[in-house]
Amino acid sequence: MSEAITVTRVIEKLSSRFIPENTSAVSATFQFILSDADDFYFTIADQQLTVALGEHHDPDITLITNSDTFIRVVTGEKDGMSAYLTGKLRAEGNVMLATQLGKYFSKDKRG
Repeated sequence: MSEAITVTRVIEKLSSRFIPENTSAVSATFQFILSDADDFYFTIADQQLTVALGEHHDPDITLITNSDTFIRVVTGEKDGMSAYLTGKLRAEGNVMLATQLGKYFSKDKRG
């Protein structure tokens, strides 16, 4: 039986799914505010990924959602743009950064 996909598991796997060669021109902090789970953020700079729990003092973009929507978008079950357009995902700051997120991480249907 497969292990349930959780926000914690997704966060733990970010580093292994990171594609540094796709981030050569990126220097940004992505904040995730989850209504029913721990907040976290990651920073991409110099083709390196740093992930931390909590809130960053000055993120470039903040994505606000719940854990179910977050997991569905990360696993590809739901399109991020459709989540945004239906109000399941809010974005504040440099919204264009969110449109590039899929390029920075490989897909993993298992979370």
